[in-house]
Amino acid sequence: MPSPDKQPVIALLAGEASGDQLGANLISALRERFPDARFVGVGGPRMQAEGIEAWHDTDALSVMGFAEVLRHLPRLLKLRRDLARRLLALRPDVFIGIDAPDFNLGLERKLTQAGIPTVHYVSPSVWAWRENRVDKIGRSADRILCLFPMEPAIYEHHGIDARFVGHPLAASWPILADRAAARDALDLPQDRPVLAVLPGSRPSEIERLGHTFVEAADRVAQRIPGLRIVIPAANERCRALLQTLTAKSEVLLLAGQAREAMLAADVILLASGTATLEAMLAKRPMVVGYRVAPTSYWIARALRMLKTDIYSLPNILTRADDPQAPLPVPELMQEACTANHLADAILDLFGDTERRGNITATFERLHHKLRGEAPAGHPAAPAAEAVAELIRSR
Repeated sequence: MPSPDKQPVIALLAGEASGDQLGANLISALRERFPDARFVGVGGPRMQAEGIEAWHDTDALSVMGFAEVLRHLPRLLKLRRDLARRLLALRPDVFIGIDAPDFNLGLERKLTQAGIPTVHYVSPSVWAWRENRVDKIGRSADRILCLFPMEPAIYEHHGIDARFVGHPLAASWPILADRAAARDALDLPQDRPVLAVLPGSRPSEIERLGHTFVEAADRVAQRIPGLRIVIPAANERCRALLQTLTAKSEVLLLAGQAREAMLAADVILLASGTATLEAMLAKRPMVVGYRVAPTSYWIARALRMLKTDIYSLPNILTRADDPQAPLPVPELMQEACTANHLADAILDLFGDTERRGNITATFERLHHKLRGEAPAGHPAAPAAEAVAELIRSR
């Protein structure tokens, strides 16, 4: 435990954009408890804005899919060895691996064996992928911080210290979503139907899904008079790709503003991932589509690594909350992810007012559950307190 006159050194490692946001919130909440703490590690622009001494940028680790990871494996292994040496020399008061389990868990195990307290923030999806990883996770980290309420029970069964800390996104989104204000912010008419399209936040996702999503949106526009299509671009590189894909389509291409686009929409078409949770928090009916590299998908199926037939977070949370409840989100994955199928699913939602109302009610209930016991103040306060406990106890 740090002496009273010595503030802790806290190391963090975030492997992708969503982890960068979680890390930034966590640094902010930890600084309230340890005002003079030194933060070091791997983080993106948000964590850097909160004052982390970034040894590497998050982009260095942002690789998806088995086939994609294999191409970068030598570089990633070298990076992890270098980080381990640096952290073992520094001996921080705690190391926090944020998501990126395939990278972080091995690093956490080395640090734990060396007596450095470790936290893994964001439980891997053990309810969907490789549940046999639970024991490995428990041997790697001293404490697991869970974003979803059904997760701690899985770890408790194995005698592992896991805490539900609430999902920071759930605390940052209002329960009652204001569509009118979002449309005003984007200069969209209040009386026209709106479809938001989010084909992913990575260039690789847009290259894989963008053409199919834009074609699906065009097909919907042919069937719904006056439809407005809005597409937020996560960054300039994504925007350049989307401009090419939408050159012959009537769309409003946004620089960022994904939240406003979701809130303004009547229906959302989006790629599977964290964005589905944000769409749920916006209380908007959605259609989810996704394709990974065929080799990655074949490996996952062949090795029986996937233990679920549902993929989007709203559906997973619905099933965990009530196994008999109808799933609210149509999912079109791999070969089923075609422009025709996506367009048909979107049109079904636009045409069924009662269904859209039921989906909204389901999403409101899940939103309340995801907030957990987070106070009205800082959304990362429960996570920060769980880390602070560990620092103080050592």
